[in-house]
Amino acid sequence: MNNKLYFLLIALVVFTTSCRKALETQSITKDSETLAECKNVSCPSIDIEYFTVNGNAGASEKINAEITNFIIQSLYVGEDENGSDAPTIERAMQDFIQLYRTHSAEFPGLSAEYFAEITVLQNFNTKELLSVSCRNYLYTGGAHGYGSVVYKNFDPKSGAQLYYEDVFRDVSAFEALAEKLFKRQNEIPESDAINSTGFWFEEDAFYLPETFGISKEFVTLYYNQYEIASYAAGPIEVEIPISEVKEMLKISVE
Repeated sequence: MNNKLYFLLIALVVFTTSCRKALETQSITKDSETLAECKNVSCPSIDIEYFTVNGNAGASEKINAEITNFIIQSLYVGEDENGSDAPTIERAMQDFIQLYRTHSAEFPGLSAEYFAEITVLQNFNTKELLSVSCRNYLYTGGAHGYGSVVYKNFDPKSGAQLYYEDVFRDVSAFEALAEKLFKRQNEIPESDAINSTGFWFEEDAFYLPETFGISKEFVTLYYNQYEIASYAAGPIEVEIPISEVKEMLKISVE
């Protein structure tokens, strides 16, 4: 074999491998017991499981910043519409603990401990897409806690977030398919209005949730509690087989 051709092939193999491994992940678990202020004084339970991305500095910094911000905001229970200004996850944990202690002092009869559970996990990872599921559940008193699920999709090469228009060639066509499957799943006749069985879609018109997840098998649409139905109805999830949308996708999911 020609030496130049041989080295070119080796270079291509190395380049391809490096692209695939550009975003290596690292799992991390945090809980309230890791904080110094909880060594000798009782703290509310805080369990956080998430991952950070290594490699490709520009992309990994953007993705890690989004994951960190989700965790920080998940721990915020204040009223400022801008959310928490905590610079780190540890500081957000401390703020959550301080809130619990303040409320405990003001209301000595609190019958239950506060707690927070947060997980950020890979949903799907290819050369063109990193799909992440972000889940939280907080209890801060009252009859029940509140949880939510948010999906975030990233371009692994740039770290930029991907939205419907970045993933689908024709978002309107995808939305029409999603409505058809939503009605079928919830036993709504195709000719009936979307709210005919009690859903809360604004102006009685179907719309996609703010975020969506992608895996090898499905595109997942997830409506959190109160988004389109009562709390008692729970979250509403629709899984659309990849085989039904493959021709609509701008990106490869291979």
